[in-house]
Amino acid sequence: MKELGIYVHIPFCSSKCYYCDFVSFPNQYNKIDKYINYLIVEIEKYKEILKEYTVKTIFIGGGTPSYLEGQHIGRVLEHIYKTFNSDEIEEITIETNPGTLNEEKLKLYKEYGIDRISIGVQSLNDNLLKSIGRGHTSMDFYRSFELMRNLNFKNVNVDLIYGLPNQTLKDCERTLEEIVNLDVEHISYYSLILEDNTLMNKWYKEGRIKLPDEEIEREMYHYGISFLKSKGYNHYEISNFSKEGIECKHNLFYWQLKPYIGFGIAAHSNINNKRFWNYNNFKDYFISLEKNKYPIDGEEHIDKEMEIAEYFIMGLRLIEGINKNVFKERFKIKVEDIYEDVLVKYKNRGLLHIDDEWIRFTPKGLDLSNIVYVDLLP
Repeated sequence: MKELGIYVHIPFCSSKCYYCDFVSFPNQYNKIDKYINYLIVEIEKYKEILKEYTVKTIFIGGGTPSYLEGQHIGRVLEHIYKTFNSDEIEEITIETNPGTLNEEKLKLYKEYGIDRISIGVQSLNDNLLKSIGRGHTSMDFYRSFELMRNLNFKNVNVDLIYGLPNQTLKDCERTLEEIVNLDVEHISYYSLILEDNTLMNKWYKEGRIKLPDEEIEREMYHYGISFLKSKGYNHYEISNFSKEGIECKHNLFYWQLKPYIGFGIAAHSNINNKRFWNYNNFKDYFISLEKNKYPIDGEEHIDKEMEIAEYFIMGLRLIEGINKNVFKERFKIKVEDIYEDVLVKYKNRGLLHIDDEWIRFTPKGLDLSNIVYVDLLP
């Protein structure tokens, strides 16, 4: 059977962080029960379509899924288990925020099969956390982490952000050192991106906040790579580090362009050479399901040319890069027959390393990846 990744979007949170552009709705607790009911309806509608697939990974994201009661998450997982081929699941992740977890929730997560916790820490500097609208403190994180370990969760990811307003290299060093001292299995270390329609972007344009300059921001990134590698973490994707063998299996579905289905408001899917996405508001999502329709807002066909470009772009995110033999086996054509000019150009500029078997970014290429991506698009 074909392998499948499942993403479930939980669009609720206690408050909106100033940098967040994800589809999420603060203080909408009264809609949670109804949303879960409709989410289950959507899941069941895909039973026939996905009967040839076996589920390998599940990722419950948001929003803040841990804002909900554990029973809500359990209902969703139980319906996934009984609706799809679920005997070979290798990883189930839930996103959480410090301060939203308690012993009861974590026990239920374990009971329902969740074996990977991703916790949004971002920084251990309380002043920085307050300035970006996070609703927790560093102590909230330490308490949540202790609960996870006490309940024997052995696969924990910590999300961190660098390049924040007023953040210094010393801040990044301290946070990374403290997280590593906790012996977490996985660290996602992301650069701040100012997205449209966020408070932080508005404040930046108004001159109310100042970001670290590009040189400092790059220093934060390269320090993170060097430090985490020195502590035994495998730098396996541009922004992701893990202990050996504990890479995020679900995200590898995205980066290796494997099929995935998304359930819930604003969820995206990529399956059978088609990309489609759901409505991003409660009203249209609910009405579609009430009319026994799929809550799909838009879709596009992915032709072979676009599939190849996306495979190449996503594959270059991985530090090991793209295996030429795997590429040829998948697309029945040598990669040089498509991208020879681009490969030569960026190899000569020192952005790509190319040998008989692999194509990957050099350290310089990781910094300038967007330049290469532009030339790969059809």
